[in-house]
Amino acid sequence: MQPFSVEPGQHPWLEWIKQVHAISHWGLTYAKDPFDLERYEVLKQLSVQMMADFTLMDKSRIETLFANEEGYITPKVDVRGIVFRDKKILLVQEKRDNRWTVPGGWADVGLSPSEVAAKEVFEEAGLTVKPTKLLAMLDRKFFAQPHTPYHIYKVFIQCDWIEGDPHGGLETWDAQFFAPDQLPELNPHKVTPEQLSLLFAHAQDPHRPTDFN
Repeated sequence: MQPFSVEPGQHPWLEWIKQVHAISHWGLTYAKDPFDLERYEVLKQLSVQMMADFTLMDKSRIETLFANEEGYITPKVDVRGIVFRDKKILLVQEKRDNRWTVPGGWADVGLSPSEVAAKEVFEEAGLTVKPTKLLAMLDRKFFAQPHTPYHIYKVFIQCDWIEGDPHGGLETWDAQFFAPDQLPELNPHKVTPEQLSLLFAHAQDPHRPTDFN
């Protein structure tokens, strides 16, 4: 098993801690020997403590997050629906902190990525859309986003606007289209200017191939 790769200039510790935790979880899931199980439990607790020290997140909060993971740990998937109009991009203002992002959220069990994207755009922006193209599938660790205990893949799916007028929903105050040079304050946990720049490149060139890393 190879260690997580880290881009030049990135801090490697968080990715290493995540891998230590994943190894401990895999061992606790599949090991049979009681002594091995004890060792993996120690490794798990070490990963939790290191994560707490590195992220300044409360240790009990990290234990709760990790406790929800079962079986073989894999990256979490964040699906985002991307709607363009006149070279502008649809953003929603979240009620949690009043900052803006592209509509989306965690992938739902039982739904395809396209179904998740359409659902999130409707719930957060009030638009009925048709998913048409996978614009990008990106590993969050390659972007300057706040630290998280999870290893996350971000999936950006272009959606064609079918009907409806942009408006807020249960978790959002508002939904509007923004040009590249008129962006509001973004939620860096959800989307970055670098990611939006990549998405705007797709709006400029509809034939651009899917981006991935």
